[in-house]
Amino acid sequence: MATGAGRGRVVASLALLTAAVPAFHSAVPNAVGRLGSLLEAFLPWFGLVVPALFVAALVRRSAVALVALLLPVLTWVWLFGGLLLPAEGGPHHLTVVQHNVSDENPDPAATATALAAASPQLIALEELTPSALPVYEAALASRYPYHAVEGTVGLWSAYPLRGVRRLDIRPAGIGEGWSRGLRAGVTTPQGEIAVYVAHLPSVRIRPSGFASQLRDESALLLGAAVAAEPVDRVVLLGDLNGTVDDRGLAPLTSRMKTPRRGFALSWPASFPVSRIDQVLVRSASVAGIRTLPATGSDHLPVAARITWKPATGS
Repeated sequence: MATGAGRGRVVASLALLTAAVPAFHSAVPNAVGRLGSLLEAFLPWFGLVVPALFVAALVRRSAVALVALLLPVLTWVWLFGGLLLPAEGGPHHLTVVQHNVSDENPDPAATATALAAASPQLIALEELTPSALPVYEAALASRYPYHAVEGTVGLWSAYPLRGVRRLDIRPAGIGEGWSRGLRAGVTTPQGEIAVYVAHLPSVRIRPSGFASQLRDESALLLGAAVAAEPVDRVVLLGDLNGTVDDRGLAPLTSRMKTPRRGFALSWPASFPVSRIDQVLVRSASVAGIRTLPATGSDHLPVAARITWKPATGS
């Protein structure tokens, strides 16, 4: 039978493990069942282990365990504490909204009105259907006179669009009719920017593991497109079916900046556990990201404020 000191050492060991996994999540192998990516989908939730271990340490009256618990607390604050802070103040250049509106949305008109109420200059939508598209177009036309749609994704803009084209991010094995990406140039008061809208393939948890292969292939294609983009300032809006910690999105997150403030957990809308709706930028910063009220979708919309860096050569 374990002694009180022994049980305290067990709690201390678990505390060290709780700190080590988030801090070194990239070391968790992905070869079998993509375990690493699955872990990274829920990484901030490791913090919930700490209160349970704290109670166990008190029950065991273990000073060693209580001291050891400082490590996972400090690790969590180091990794995620900044996301709890309010959005950075000061001027910003662009407000954007990203939303997977759901192909089963019962009220597209109300959804469009809710998104426009956040007063963004850009709205990116995914899972547009042929029947719902005219409703979004009509509801958003007065405030967003410029828009582009490719397949099931669309971009509505208060500023003129140019150079719109379909983005081929279709992974091998998916049929020709699959079209879930676009690129558009947007003429803003601060100059032209390139905006990408994308909806990466869904992921599933199966007996064999985390099925993210198609998502990862699509992310690789999208990352290559962004890398080849000649316009310096880039905004990527989309349902990427992954968190910014997920190594499957590394072709994007290694080239772009992620939000510095705000968790903005967006999925599922009924009880959000992950932010898979993303706003990523290049030559800019995202001062804050937040969720908007629920619509008729299974995702929550997210809104973000973007500030440009000085243009190259200026």
